[in-house]
Amino acid sequence: MKKKFAPLMAAVTAAALFTVTACSSSGSSEEGAVDPNEKVALTYWTWTPNMDKVVEAWNAKNPNIQVTVNKQDGGDPAVTKLLTAIKAGSGAPDIMQAEYQKVPTLVSSDALADISAEVGALKDKFPAGAWNGVSLGSDAAYGVPQDSAPLMFFYRSDVFEKNGLEAPKTWDDYAAAAEKINKADPKQFLGTFSANDAGLFTGLAQQAGASWWGVNGDAWSVNINDAATQKVASYWGGLVEKGVIDNKPMYTPEWNAALNDGTQVGWVSAVWAPGVLDGSAKDTKGKWKAAPMPQWDATSTVTGAWGGSATSVTTQSKHKKQAAQFITWLNSDPEALKLLADTAFVYPAANDATSVLTEPPAFFADQADYYTIAGEASKQLGPFTYGPNVNVAYSAFNDNFAKAAESKKATAFTESLATMQQTTVDDLKNSGFNVAG
Repeated sequence: MKKKFAPLMAAVTAAALFTVTACSSSGSSEEGAVDPNEKVALTYWTWTPNMDKVVEAWNAKNPNIQVTVNKQDGGDPAVTKLLTAIKAGSGAPDIMQAEYQKVPTLVSSDALADISAEVGALKDKFPAGAWNGVSLGSDAAYGVPQDSAPLMFFYRSDVFEKNGLEAPKTWDDYAAAAEKINKADPKQFLGTFSANDAGLFTGLAQQAGASWWGVNGDAWSVNINDAATQKVASYWGGLVEKGVIDNKPMYTPEWNAALNDGTQVGWVSAVWAPGVLDGSAKDTKGKWKAAPMPQWDATSTVTGAWGGSATSVTTQSKHKKQAAQFITWLNSDPEALKLLADTAFVYPAANDATSVLTEPPAFFADQADYYTIAGEASKQLGPFTYGPNVNVAYSAFNDNFAKAAESKKATAFTESLATMQQTTVDDLKNSGFNVAG
């Protein structure tokens, strides 16, 4: 029998998508108002740094709803651990940090509760793209957006000035700048194509207008090998083939050194990039600037995302209303937003996050408009649908684009998309999902 993905299919419309110890207290009823005198203990799984310090502020003011942070080892391990608990029928936390890309997977596994009755009024406090990441284009709410990760462009301003360049407004400008910089100094590159970062490539495809998964009645559609993604793959493959950008993966000792020694002088990244640069390129502090993403069309203002997550309530929680109260505070209260930014080092998804971000990141101390640029970018996210097997598509990207990058052939980049497409479709079918087409 084919899976119809009932928990999600019932909620999804044709609109574009963005995209254990909790049971220690008993007797909480989910019907009616929460008893303010009931003492409830909630457990929160998260991998965000210093979240326990953020939660301390809540616990100090809410003695009857105490939250305990249980630190996890990142997104994928945490998801696997949660799904194991859901399948076992026990062991899940009340509250779970969930990457937007994994929300469809978790919903399809009946791991996340719909808390729209508790948090639906928050919708207008968040950019449409972020809210769609938790609503899946429907009236449901499988959490509240926590952090946003819009793509931005980071560049060495001293190198640009030396070469008489301005921040690229379009991708044609970027290609021209990459060629000019590399011609002036063959050791310098404006960027690299990293075949181990499927999330970045997805964000680039999102900006170009792609949406890799879709819902067609009771079936999934897969559109990885579409014209928009072909355009992105051809563009970056062409730059690699021409030799004006590098073809090495990011987040390696070699890449870190290149950022610091001035051989990597640009980076298409997300709002969280300052933390990485501060750790990898300390010697270049004060030489970098942030800019909006280059555009495919000079008249447009759209970007993609690389990361970002929500805070959700699991279906095993016996205290959904109290958990929703905490989640509401965490992601919309001004005090909490400032703690998220200053203590947990995330960029809050809320519309008014910039009101509490009064100082730019330390690495960009001289760029007072850093968060103004980031705030605009967060509102410019293109619509994107994630599917229930993102991990399979991303693994196929890593395998096929690693070979393409090594070959330095633009045609290998575009040909890799057909393999990604087929691998993703085959996996959906083999997993029992209905697949359109």
